[in-house]
Amino acid sequence: MKNVALITGASSGLGKSFAEIHAKRGGDLVIVARSTDKLNELKKLLEENFKVNVYVLPKDLSKIDAAEEIYDELNREKIPVDYLINNAGLGGQGYFHERTMDQDLNLIMVDIIALTKLTKIFLRDFVKRGSGKILCNRAK
Repeated sequence: MKNVALITGASSGLGKSFAEIHAKRGGDLVIVARSTDKLNELKKLLEENFKVNVYVLPKDLSKIDAAEEIYDELNREKIPVDYLINNAGLGGQGYFHERTMDQDLNLIMVDIIALTKLTKIFLRDFVKRGSGKILCNRAK
């Protein structure tokens, strides 16, 4: 794979749009989201329309080890990441005092913990090799 963008939250919305833009420019992709079906649909669309390689990586970023699992799998598969697009995110629905603690903790895990871990993990490689770019999309 070449010119690889890792995009979280890639199954819909802005994440899907980022994937289409990168593919249109000829870049390969690693797409991450919870929905395997949606990721596979996007893979088919991108590979057919733009002749790029797409690696599907279903992952729930609310799980504590998700970032490390993503990094480890890509290393095992020898897929280098050139662009990290931290797009996954949750928005709190309803009034804070009415939401459950689990809802708020999931939001924190995805919007803060996973984003921070992914950035830190991949940034180390980017610094070591002297190249790489990171985009954190928080426009939810």
